[in-house]
Amino acid sequence: MTLEILTADALAPLRHGFFTRRGGASSGIFEGLNCGFGSSDLAEAVAINRTRATAAMGLTPDHLITLDQVHSAIALTISGPMAERAKADAMVTATPGLALGILTADCQPVLFSDPEAGVIGAAHAGWRGTIGGVLEATIDAMEGLGAHRQNIVAVIGPTISQRAYEVGPEFIETFLAEDPDYGRFFAGGHGDRAQFNLPGFSLYRLRKAGIRHCKWTGHCTYSDPIRFYSFRRTTHAREADYGRLISIIRL
Repeated sequence: MTLEILTADALAPLRHGFFTRRGGASSGIFEGLNCGFGSSDLAEAVAINRTRATAAMGLTPDHLITLDQVHSAIALTISGPMAERAKADAMVTATPGLALGILTADCQPVLFSDPEAGVIGAAHAGWRGTIGGVLEATIDAMEGLGAHRQNIVAVIGPTISQRAYEVGPEFIETFLAEDPDYGRFFAGGHGDRAQFNLPGFSLYRLRKAGIRHCKWTGHCTYSDPIRFYSFRRTTHAREADYGRLISIIRL
């Protein structure tokens, strides 16, 4: 099976892709393009999958930068390949020939570009990182490399949708304590629970930060097991582990 790569016209002409799980070497519960060395999948299979993904971007795996993602608001400026993965959740670069890769399985992969300035960014944005400011930190870091906020485009890739994201009262209280207006991102659920709109919240934060051109691809990771891995779906199914999707952008 060939790779399936979702793209966004807004990020053109830069090479990029939100990869689905199709076309990979992993098997069993990881079947497909699992690119997460943090999973219990065979390391050899993950390495093959990463090689296939970077080859689709016209690069070799040593030019793919990924992070030890920790749900932070840390955005790093990258100028070349790194010997070890840094603990952070976003990165930016103006170095041609580098690819920035984000791993997800319900959280949001967000790809950024200012093609005029020749600056790109990528962020792992779960709810903690988003409310903590990882998107804004990415934008600030891009500006540090010469990007202009009014020219930055941001696209949110496959992530868990509101209809699949039920949360409890403590989660809701965390957001309302930050800003009572955040109540708009919760819809009625069962009892004291509610459905949280993660991509809607992130689009709000991006627009508030001055990003005029931002969108979500509209793909729900939870609802499409053929194409996407999902931490929450795996938890509900009581499976032992789950794969990680990769999203890449390069100069």
